Formats: sequence, C-alpha cells, structure tokens
Amino acid sequence: MTQTAAKTKPAAPPPASGSSFYAAMRLLPKAEREAMFAVYEFCRKVDDIADEPGPTEEERRAQLDVWRRGLDTLYAGGATPATRLLVEPVSKFGLLKEDFLAVIDGMEMDIGEPIRGPDFQTLDLYCDRVASAVGRLSVRIFGMEPEPGEKLAHHLGRALQFTNILRDLDEDAAAGRLYLPAEALEAAGIASREPAAVIADPNIDKACRWLAAKAQEQYRASQKIISSSPAGRLRAPRLMIGVYAWILKGMLRAGWRPPRRRISLGKGRLAWVVLTRGLAR
Repeated sequence: MTQTAAKTKPAAPPPASGSSFYAAMRLLPKAEREAMFAVYEFCRKVDDIADEPGPTEEERRAQLDVWRRGLDTLYAGGATPATRLLVEPVSKFGLLKEDFLAVIDGMEMDIGEPIRGPDFQTLDLYCDRVASAVGRLSVRIFGMEPEPGEKLAHHLGRALQFTNILRDLDEDAAAGRLYLPAEALEAAGIASREPAAVIADPNIDKACRWLAAKAQEQYRASQKIISSSPAGRLRAPRLMIGVYAWILKGMLRAGWRPPRRRISLGKGRLAWVVLTRGLAR
C-alpha cells in the first residue's frame, strides 16, 4: 500500500488506539506497521474527498485527479507533498499503483448520484475497489505470496465491507446512500430504493440476512486460506476476521428491524480476540 524516504512518516496520527484496526496493526513489526499506517492515511484522505461536506462534485473529482497525478509522479520516481508518505512503503514492499488507483476509483463511485440499491455486480465492484484493493496492498506488506495473498484480499475485503454495510445502515441512509443490493431488496419484497423508506421497512431484516449470508461465505473462504498457513504475517488478518465475524454474528442475533442498535466490541472483548486470534502464529 508510501530520497530521504527512510524518515517518511504518516502525515496524521494513526487510527484511534481503541479501534480493532489499531489493535491489528500493533501486532506488526515497526516497518510493516508504519507502512500500514501510511496506507491508512492515504485511504482516509481520499475518503474525505468523497465524504466531507462542502466541495462540489466537480471539485471532488478534480481533487481525486490530483491524487492520480501524484501517483503517476510517485511511480515515475518522484513524489508530491501528498504522496511523500507512500514513497518508502512502495519501495520497500512493492505496492502496486493499480491498487491505489482502484481505491480512488472506488471513492469516486460515492461522488455524484448516491448509490442506492445497486445490483450485486456493481456492489461487488465497489467492494473490490474500496476494500479488496486495500487488502491487496496490505497482504504485500504482510509478506504473503501473490496467489494466497490476492485470494485473501479478495474474500476478506468483501467480508469486511459487507459487514460494514450491514452495521452502517442508518448512517449511510442519513447520507442518502443505500448499499444493500437490489437482489437482496427484491428477495425481501422491498420495492423502494429511498434509503429512509428501506431501512424503516418491516422486511429490512430479510434483505440484510441475504447480504449477511454472502459475508459469511467470504469469512469462511478467508479462514480457509488462513488455516492453510501460507507464508507471511497472518496475525493482523486473523484478528480482523475474529473481530468482524463476531460483529456479524452479533447483528445476526439482534436482527436489523428498527430500532437498531450498533453492534461493537467492548475493550474486554477486543482484548480477548487479540489474545485468542492475534497472538497465535
């Protein structure tokens, strides 16, 4: 996923110390951890372009194009102020330009007309860009071989993103977005694509369980890869599976009928997952 490059640091602090991402990254050696924080900062900055209030659609697209040109400069051997934090990670871990560009393309999908009940193929493309592309950057930092690494990025990225979609229904609807796929809505008999109407529909639970089943498939595929013990530092992805699969199970128990409560790990539960998942090989 970052010619005095050895001194390059992320431009902003790492994620909150209580977050599962931070806990997973703390399991990595210093060089890998700093590379992951640099990738995290890149993702945060391009995500802010898509989500922060204020700029027009044209201004947002122009800002993303600045990042694309910065990546062109980076991979041509230079660096812009924005991409300087990526110089060392790109050099040390062989991170691919196409994966950074895919993340930007994913953020651009959130600009303009809001996503509302996309067909599953479109949702899958969105998840590949905003989640699995980040995974492809990450598995290179983790030192995984290309074949198992890319498969893990594919499946775990989708599993995590599907889980986030199911957890963030209300927040996304408040922003005018609805990521539940059309196929799930149709299976539940929900005709509307208006976010507020959909999340208030009594059949919302059935639609969410449709996507939850897809997420479970992706977690099983991810765990199968991890269980085969491929080369690389597997503690961080193992921890992320433990955290997010637990959140998904919690949502399945609670259901998605309104009023919904946000499922999250307390510090005690997170510590238990770190001990049982993160500290194993």
